[in-house]
Amino acid sequence: MERSSIIKELTRIPGVGKSIATDLYNIGIRRIEDLKGRDPERLYNESNRFAGCTQDRCLLYVFRCAVYFTDTPPHMREADKLKWWNWKNGK
Repeated sequence: MERSSIIKELTRIPGVGKSIATDLYNIGIRRIEDLKGRDPERLYNESNRFAGCTQDRCLLYVFRCAVYFTDTPPHMREADKLKWWNWKNGK
C-alpha cells in the first residue's frame, strides 16, 4: 500500500486527520491495528523525536484516543472515549 492510501486509512481513527495520520506514518504506523497495545506516551515521544521538537500535548491525547479505539472491541467502545479531548488527564 502506498503512503497516501495508508494515511487515508489512518484517518478512520476518531480524531485523526491527515496531519496526525502523517505523524503516525512517520513513526512507523502503517495500519490501524499497528496501534493495538501501544503506549501512547511512547508514541508521542517517538513523534517528538521525529519532529525534532516537543509537539502540542493534544497530540498525546489523540494518541491515547487512537490506542483506546484499537484496543477496545467496537461493541464495548464508550462514545465519550472516542473524543480525543476527553483524554487530557490520561484516563
